[in-house]
Amino acid sequence: MTDTEAPESGWHVTEEDLRAYALGELAPPLLWSADTHVGSCARCRAVLAAVSDRTALDAGWDRLDAELDAPRPRLGERLLIRAGVAEHTARLLTATPVLRRSWLASVACVLAATVLVVHAVDAPALFLALAPLLPLAAVALSYGPALDPTHEIAAVAPTHGFRLLMIRTVAALTASLGLNTLAALALPGYGLLAFGWLLPALALTAAGLALAARLGPLLGPGLVGGAWTLLMAVAAMHPAGTPAAFTAAGQSVAAALAALATFLLHQARDRFDTEPR
Repeated sequence: MTDTEAPESGWHVTEEDLRAYALGELAPPLLWSADTHVGSCARCRAVLAAVSDRTALDAGWDRLDAELDAPRPRLGERLLIRAGVAEHTARLLTATPVLRRSWLASVACVLAATVLVVHAVDAPALFLALAPLLPLAAVALSYGPALDPTHEIAAVAPTHGFRLLMIRTVAALTASLGLNTLAALALPGYGLLAFGWLLPALALTAAGLALAARLGPLLGPGLVGGAWTLLMAVAAMHPAGTPAAFTAAGQSVAAALAALATFLLHQARDRFDTEPR
């Protein structure tokens, strides 16, 4: 008898009752008595171990270990599940790198600084040139082995690669476009011009994804972002009037490019299930 065990009494749980106890079939009040007694009686514990199903017992411990080791859902994941999003989809969404607080805080700081500069020098073209690049960068950083720490997990998930890309894209666009919209609302003096970035942002994102299917998740968006930066640099050399990309004609071209790129992306959707370059 150890120091933690009470002296054995003259009463013991019968073998038949211990077998029922192991199967979960023992009913109160005998169940309560057996629970109390087995904890302090080495003899009954030995009989219980002999009559228990070892396979079922091991399976029970495995389930308990799995439950204890399972990661606890974060607040964002719990909110998505309550909103009706499937559990596995919510986990993929919350694992998107650009939804981390560090990325969101960085983007918010960049936009805030840009808005302050626009107010100081009265140059809305600076904000309009920068804003379309942020959703493109967010989408590029949300998918692929280079920058996504959960890529290996996502790659073996029973989810179509294109569907995973769209889930991550929606998450990244929602966050980026939301921050861009807040920044545009901080420029009320420019009216609808402050929202002229929206169609170019959608066009750049769609074009970047379409090229990513053939060139990879970094090179494709990188080429699109470089082309946009070059276009804005050329426009800055001729500062007279609103840059062409934000006129009615430029917005129409952006909308057409977004539609064309979306079609090409859909045509190349199966490429996202192959090994990324």
